[in-house]
Amino acid sequence: MFETFQMELAGRPLIIETGKMAKQASGSVLVRYGDTVVLVATTWSKEPREGTDFFPLTVDYEEKMYSVGKMPGGFLRREGRPGNSAVLNARLIDRPIRPLFDKRCRHDVHVVATVLSVDYDNAPELCGLLGASASIAISDIPWDGPVAGVRVGKVDGEFVVNPTQEQLERSTMNITVAGSETAILMVEGGAKEASEEEVLDAIMYAHTVIKQLVEFQKKIIEKVGKQKKELVFSEIPEEIEKAIYEYAENNLREAIFNPDKLTREAHMEEVRKEAENHFKEIYPDNESDVITCLDHLTKSIVRKMISVDKIRPDGRALDEIRPITCEVGMIPRTHGSALFTRGQTQALTITTLAPMNETQIIDDLTLVNEKRYIHQYNFPSYCVGETKSSRGPGRREIGHGALAERALEPVIPSVDEFPYAIRVVSEILESNGSSSQASVCGSTMSLMNAGVPIHAPVAGIAMGLVNEGEHFTILTDIQGMEDALGDMDFKVAGTAKGITAIQMDIKIHGLSREILMAALKQAHKGRMFILGKIAECISKPAEHLSPYAPKIITLRIPVDKIRDVIGAGGKTINKIITETGVKIDVEEDGRVYIASVDEEAAQKAKKMVESLTHEVKPGEVYLGKVTRLMKFGVFVEILPGQEGMVHISQLALKRVEKVEDVVHEGDEIMVKVMEIDDKGRINLSRKALLQEKKNEQ
Repeated sequence: MFETFQMELAGRPLIIETGKMAKQASGSVLVRYGDTVVLVATTWSKEPREGTDFFPLTVDYEEKMYSVGKMPGGFLRREGRPGNSAVLNARLIDRPIRPLFDKRCRHDVHVVATVLSVDYDNAPELCGLLGASASIAISDIPWDGPVAGVRVGKVDGEFVVNPTQEQLERSTMNITVAGSETAILMVEGGAKEASEEEVLDAIMYAHTVIKQLVEFQKKIIEKVGKQKKELVFSEIPEEIEKAIYEYAENNLREAIFNPDKLTREAHMEEVRKEAENHFKEIYPDNESDVITCLDHLTKSIVRKMISVDKIRPDGRALDEIRPITCEVGMIPRTHGSALFTRGQTQALTITTLAPMNETQIIDDLTLVNEKRYIHQYNFPSYCVGETKSSRGPGRREIGHGALAERALEPVIPSVDEFPYAIRVVSEILESNGSSSQASVCGSTMSLMNAGVPIHAPVAGIAMGLVNEGEHFTILTDIQGMEDALGDMDFKVAGTAKGITAIQMDIKIHGLSREILMAALKQAHKGRMFILGKIAECISKPAEHLSPYAPKIITLRIPVDKIRDVIGAGGKTINKIITETGVKIDVEEDGRVYIASVDEEAAQKAKKMVESLTHEVKPGEVYLGKVTRLMKFGVFVEILPGQEGMVHISQLALKRVEKVEDVVHEGDEIMVKVMEIDDKGRINLSRKALLQEKKNEQ
């Protein structure tokens, strides 16, 4: 049955329709927000997936170019694999809905958000998140939702929910918050050096609106929601669980408590294998139960160590950061390089500078057409001691790269300050937690080593949480095991002045204001410590660029002179490029960027451009080239593309019968501009200069 539900959100109509489209899905809704329209359909498998030890949830966010009236690029003219924007939006939807599924569920769940129409003032990804929640909530899939998400900006000192494009341009923050009726589930966004209190207030402000969206969905569920199916899980016999705990707990605890990741993992594997072999003979039909119990025991030991004993697997204090070492400039031919090592997490970050014509072209549903600053993150399998073929960046790598990019973006100089396209690549060489924040720190040092005049250094740190009942424990600089077995991964990056990027993912049903504030304060302390370590290595941007980096000269020409520089069919500018070997970009506003590793070549090209745009004035003297001979005089090119005429009477002090008696085609002669008539014709004289020279003698 077709049903329509409506409310107002941030002064704009929000409509959810169901029962009309994609009716064979387990649950489907059409979300309309202004002129943004997103169809979200969710399905799940009838039977659980056999032999799987994880919950198989997949979220796809499909960007259709017709939604913004564009033709897809490429020869095929159809959408292909999802771009970075689609991947990031899929993650945005996945992260808040995943914690509310039963972790023991082995049914495949597939959420597909298809963007049908985009009104740029109303974000389709937020409609996708709302639609995902509503489609799951009205389906028969067991789930502890609903959830919702909103974007918060701060314009003129006031918080704004779901800001328009015009408001976003003036906003000092752009943070997306998702949550349930009772708690925050996810935070993602950036700010222009906001304080911890500002960020927390924004999160709490968003939650008040999230509650309204959850209540809106409850009305939909009440009217059209299906009866939820019950999941049946086999229980592990109590005697097996008790026997395994008694047999392996002490040995496993000793194996876990070790500062070295690889040694710890080797000892843990040894204990687990010995326990598995021991109980295989006692309980031959319960092999999977034994493995599950050992997993539960490992998690229980780690969480008890942290929450009760207040010690961590590697022996650190709760707020202690692993040893940090920093190095810059170790890769000779790159434009900038840095190696940031924190414990057993290590990031090598490389900076490349390029002319502005090498910015990244963007072809997606956003208003962004090109990117000047790019950050990319690579996570090869060897960094965790594994063997796996490289198949290009996955969702996690794209997400971590975007987070690091967002963290550094507020401190990147403007084009006027630094007219370069900038690419930063973080290669994770070792990983034991918080590699994305290691890449933020490495990027700061690499940019400064390259001579990029960033406004301030940026550092990042990952915080963790173990929440047991009414008690919680915040961890600074979490390692891999604490991330996997803890309840939160809270990444905070920023300068000494404030936060520039934040990302939070949790595995429990939400966080309170008290926990968030404690995590933010502890993160601030850690960030300041890391900034101090960075400053010990490199405190300011290098004064000179690498000799292998292009040198860019910027000049501005009158807009009406652009065509003179370009020439017919690009003939003039191509001639300059051929003669000098430089790269030249001419912008619509008259800015000209000349790039070359050879400084002399760049200066030569600059003079050629300036000569093309120079306004010739009477009285100026030029060394010109004779281009044509006529009976009445000769034409002389005084500037590229600009000719004047020397009348035969102005060629010499004496009378000239034939121009060939004085000059020939191709000769270079000194001439003086005598006048420019009302038709723009330039009259030159050689005679005037000869007379002046004679008078001086």
